[in-house]
Amino acid sequence: MAPARPSATEMNLLRAASTVSLFTLASRITGLAREAIVAAAFGASGFMDAFQVAFRIPNLLRRLFAEGAFSQAFVPILAETRAREGDDATHRLIDAVATALFWALLLTCAVGIVASPVVVWLIASGLERFDHAVVMTRIMFPYIAFMSLVALSAGILNTWRRFAVPAATPVLLNLAVIGAAWGLAPLLGRHGVEPIYALAVGVMIGGALQLAVQVPALARSGCLPRIGLGPASLRAAFADAGVRRVLRQMAPALLGVSVAQLSLLINTQIASYQGVGAVSWLTYADRLMEFPTALLGVALGVVLLPQLSAAQATGESQRYSDLLDWGLRLVLLLALPCAAALLLFPQALVSVLYHYGAITPRDVERTSVALMGYGVGLMGLIGVKILAPGFYARQDIRTPVRIAIVVLALTQLMNLVFVPLLGHAGLALSIGLGALVNAGWLFVGLRRAGLYTPAPGWGPFVLRVVLATALMGALLLWFARAVDWIGLRAQPWTRAGLLAGCIAAAVALYFGSLLATGLKLRQFVRRG
Repeated sequence: MAPARPSATEMNLLRAASTVSLFTLASRITGLAREAIVAAAFGASGFMDAFQVAFRIPNLLRRLFAEGAFSQAFVPILAETRAREGDDATHRLIDAVATALFWALLLTCAVGIVASPVVVWLIASGLERFDHAVVMTRIMFPYIAFMSLVALSAGILNTWRRFAVPAATPVLLNLAVIGAAWGLAPLLGRHGVEPIYALAVGVMIGGALQLAVQVPALARSGCLPRIGLGPASLRAAFADAGVRRVLRQMAPALLGVSVAQLSLLINTQIASYQGVGAVSWLTYADRLMEFPTALLGVALGVVLLPQLSAAQATGESQRYSDLLDWGLRLVLLLALPCAAALLLFPQALVSVLYHYGAITPRDVERTSVALMGYGVGLMGLIGVKILAPGFYARQDIRTPVRIAIVVLALTQLMNLVFVPLLGHAGLALSIGLGALVNAGWLFVGLRRAGLYTPAPGWGPFVLRVVLATALMGALLLWFARAVDWIGLRAQPWTRAGLLAGCIAAAVALYFGSLLATGLKLRQFVRRG
């Protein structure tokens, strides 16, 4: 049977995902530039480890409360309220949630600044520059407030299908940190202040800028929240039925996200005892791994969650399954070759991005092996971001939570085996393998619940993608062995040009192989 033409919904979703991916690409490119500039200036030193830990603390809380439990609870309820009750009720919900969130953030930041020494000790007690990490944590702690309000704004704008501004705002953080590393760090050094503190100031400026650009977009959509500042407004906000419902949904979501962040906390603590530089090596590898993760997983997840929630609210079970099928096909098509590149071509990627200034050949090698560990689980890391919304959209947060708890225990058991053998790279490998287990379990759960039925054509599609990935991987492996990527440090432009040529050849071979085996790229989203 000939494949059906793509539906209007599919094409709109693809355009929306493309928009998010485009801005996410810009964000990740500037993010990698930020990491490269920071790494060249500070290397993988004790000071850099301290900054990475200090920056990880507000990021951990951001993922825990803002982009994690809050978004998972708020976005489905917001989409359902708009679909069932209309815009007026939705605006009242937005105002109440914004008021409650604002006051909760104010209290969190005050407590966090005071308790920074305890927080740093809980996360990385083995740091060489512990005191510097405490100072930078205090500087950056209000960043959690900025980013939580950005998450609120993003949830609103995404529900209104305004994806561009939320996807573009992370660029501002990257530019602020780059400016701080280039301009403020030398200035602080000349005045006897530790230059690494400039990065913490840059993070704060970037957070403020990200929140500022949300305001005009919210105003244009007619959704700018009105935050109540008095005690009466606070009491009314927490008494609101919608806020209470969000809080009830946040409880299991918070547990689920806490599991993932607890794993990160434990791994950071372990890494702080793996020697100076270990925290930085893992962070540099993580940034490279996050490039495809954000480009694919985050972009698709952002687009899918509101649409899945709307399909659930209107009882469109077939559309619900089709949306998941569409997302999973894109994941396999684009994430599998990315995973192969991280596994077979890591030293070239790390060398071209990081091997400048204070970064040594040893730093490149240590970062490369960590990147390979993450590469093992890239398909799982991206798959979770597609599969978990299948549960969140139905406001079933407990199932992913139960799975995450078991995966946390499994990950730490793997750490007991891999860290003594592989050091810091064992941490990355445990995370990667745990992500594969998590994604596989979520997939089976969706199938058993009858929420997802694969559309026809998956078998030939998988065979074509695997064959094309194998051919591309063989080419990348040859490139990896044919070029002395570390030895070309003195010729950065030559090295960058070689990398660009290798990647272009690999991409051409991959998509050329897909076309040669009969896959029409415009048809991979079509239902058979």
